[in-house]
Amino acid sequence: MAARLRTLPLAASNIILGSFLAYFEGTWSLFIFLMGLLTALLLQILSNFANDYGDFVSGADENRSSTLERALQSGQITRQQMKLVIIVTSFLTLISGILLIAIGAKTLGLSGILGFLGMGILSILAAITYTVGKKPYGYVGLGDIAVFLFFGIIGVSGIYILHTHQWQWNVLIPAASLGLLSAGVLNINNIRDIESDRQSGKNTLVVRLGLKNAKIYHSWLILIAIGLGITSTLMNYHGLLQMLYLFTIPFFFRNIYQVKISNYPAMFDRELKNLSLTTFFYSFTLGIGFIL
Repeated sequence: MAARLRTLPLAASNIILGSFLAYFEGTWSLFIFLMGLLTALLLQILSNFANDYGDFVSGADENRSSTLERALQSGQITRQQMKLVIIVTSFLTLISGILLIAIGAKTLGLSGILGFLGMGILSILAAITYTVGKKPYGYVGLGDIAVFLFFGIIGVSGIYILHTHQWQWNVLIPAASLGLLSAGVLNINNIRDIESDRQSGKNTLVVRLGLKNAKIYHSWLILIAIGLGITSTLMNYHGLLQMLYLFTIPFFFRNIYQVKISNYPAMFDRELKNLSLTTFFYSFTLGIGFIL
């Protein structure tokens, strides 16, 4: 329950999109794809465990109307058990990341290997310190920036480089598109928890913006993401099959509308799941469109 498995499609989206972009360039490795997928999923699970622990310790869970997916608050696991699982998951993530870098970055030289290793360690620290520590960055409204970077720019670009051993600036466009959608998922999560977060002093961006502005912000996240996806397609257009991802756009617009009219945590919780799955299918169809 604490692993929050429904969030895993979002983590996989980075690896899928980046790998398809690499395949489009003519270079692709099954090992890098699988190890990248494993590492991304472990990072997401680690982040979810740490979020459960951090919110419980800080008292952010005390005012929640629901303990859904809150293992510590619901009493189904102890603090010591959660600490242990965070340590174990961190270790597994590090091992997976090292194996990925050892194969994928071996032709990038020492500086490339050290760069990817440093980024991997930073990713683990970012997953933990979102809500854990004396000054968790998620409690001061910086979570959206972190999600945009790690679930978009860094995630897509990183796996692309490990596949191709080269860099193309135009990769940033679809990477940013995915990063904005990932930030949208976090935004719905924070809209759902706005009252409990405000009462506990967890000043997410939603708390700072207020509910009305957070819903407007959500609309712009998705609209700009769609615009970037269309831009990326037009820059590399080679056939109608490349437009497959357009089938996901009505679901994005539906999400914007539902978030706008929703007022209850359960409704936002449903839309969080819907946006996560829609983002997954968007990344898959956008990526596969490049290689069809």
